[in-house]
Amino acid sequence: MSSTAGGGSTQTGATESPAARLGFKAGMVIQELGWDNDTDDGLRVSIEDTIDADMVDGGYGNVVDAVLLWWRKDDGDLVDGLVDALTDLVGGGAIWLLTPKVGRAGAVDPADVTEAAPIAGLSQTTTAAVSKDWAATRLVAPKTPA
Repeated sequence: MSSTAGGGSTQTGATESPAARLGFKAGMVIQELGWDNDTDDGLRVSIEDTIDADMVDGGYGNVVDAVLLWWRKDDGDLVDGLVDALTDLVGGGAIWLLTPKVGRAGAVDPADVTEAAPIAGLSQTTTAAVSKDWAATRLVAPKTPA
């Protein structure tokens, strides 16, 4: 995994689709929260093509395999947003937190994500390059003994 300052990009995984880098596969149910007119339509199309279905919204009412949460600095309390994103998530599923990259309007300080995740009961596991303007952070609930 590599990262670059200033929103640069790397060629790692350039032939792999953004949705594949997020671990999405055909047949998965992906819930999308926080959509707005600034979200990356190319990424959204890549995900829907990969899962071979439309993403579902917050009113879905059934379990989902993963949550795609678009979040901007002014969207409110990140802990509350993460807790809400857990509502329909199946055990073992992940929340992909998408935030504007540093230097872009609405950018979220990475320290805010690092602080909010454990309060919401989540662990930050990885980041993925998926969009020119958005950074993706994978958050999962720690495994609990059965």
